Formats: sequence, structure tokens, C-alpha cells
Amino acid sequence: MPYVNIKITADEDVTPAKKAALIQGVTNLLRDVLGKNPATTIVVIDEVQTDNWGIGGETVTARRKHGS
Repeated sequence: MPYVNIKITADEDVTPAKKAALIQGVTNLLRDVLGKNPATTIVVIDEVQTDNWGIGGETVTARRKHGS
């Protein structure tokens, strides 16, 4: 039973339709590459606030303010 956790920043322009496409695409990839059963494949999307996501010692919020 595969479990996939996708983490994205919450302010991205990710619509419910795009999330559904991610879930379907990952499920299909696991089926096609590893032969996993789609009926038992779990995909979770976590949206993380940019203040809670750090890269290179600073938050994504700060990085975006100065264009990094």
C-alpha cells in the first residue's frame, strides 16, 4: 500500500482541479512504474504556510519579498 505525501506552499495557485490531477498522476505513476494497485495507493497533499517553510536559513515568505 503506497503512501505518498506531497508538500507545497499554501499560497501557490493550486486549485482543487490541480490537486486532483496531482493525485491521479502520482497514482498512475506508481501503477505504471512499480505495478502498484491504484485502489490501495494513498496520496496526501499538505499545504504549508510560507512562514513555516525555510530554504537556505530563511522563510519562503522572506525569500519571495526580496526575489530569491
